[in-house]
Amino acid sequence: MRTNILITGASSGLGAGMAREFAAKGHNLALCSRRLETLEALKQELLAAHPDIQIYTRSLDVDNHEQVFEVFRAFQQDMGNIDRIIVNAGVAHGAKVGTGQFEENRKTAVTNFVSALAQCEAAVEIFREQNHGHLVAISSLSAMRGLPGSIAVYAATKAGLALLAEGIRADLLNTPIKVTTIYPGYILTPLNEHIKNAPFRVDVETGCKAMVKAIDKEPDEACVPPWPWKPLSYVMKWMPLKQVAKMA
Repeated sequence: MRTNILITGASSGLGAGMAREFAAKGHNLALCSRRLETLEALKQELLAAHPDIQIYTRSLDVDNHEQVFEVFRAFQQDMGNIDRIIVNAGVAHGAKVGTGQFEENRKTAVTNFVSALAQCEAAVEIFREQNHGHLVAISSLSAMRGLPGSIAVYAATKAGLALLAEGIRADLLNTPIKVTTIYPGYILTPLNEHIKNAPFRVDVETGCKAMVKAIDKEPDEACVPPWPWKPLSYVMKWMPLKQVAKMA
């Protein structure tokens, strides 16, 4: 069945990869990010390959929280309804806490959590009015534990997003609105290509195929790719902190 899917942070990386996979499945897309020119190029690429779908694009800086609500509503008017909203936009910057780089960590915290909250608020408002919808929060395997070094704040924000999604899921139990949290492992994107210690890293196409396959099942939570990350997620939760400290 064709659905209308909104993806934030869609101009590159996981957002663009998911857009390609959903387009290939015949779904209509609402794509937004700060880089409208890149979005337009992606739109033309996808329409050339899949001319029977509809694609809408808009510029959106998710840190402009008022604009988040405006853009989501505009997409709803474009498409008539939105069946799925994927909260994907984020950043992977950061520094060790206490090293004089608070501003860098603050920006990461705002974009990855406060701005994700704005997206969730705007999405669930729409879904409550429609009485249906599927909210997808893109977290990270790093959310399983507190991690040291420059990834500490990033991991904390992704853990916060996962718990936020779980709280929303609890609010919406026994309704037609579903909430899924996705925990990607290492998938090669511009956000993480600088990371040297990235075990089991896969390319974007492989990673996004796994993400879309999981999202379409509408589970509460999913680790992707499932192997080896699903079993490793359990190991990470119970691993001694000395071992966790060696992971970053």
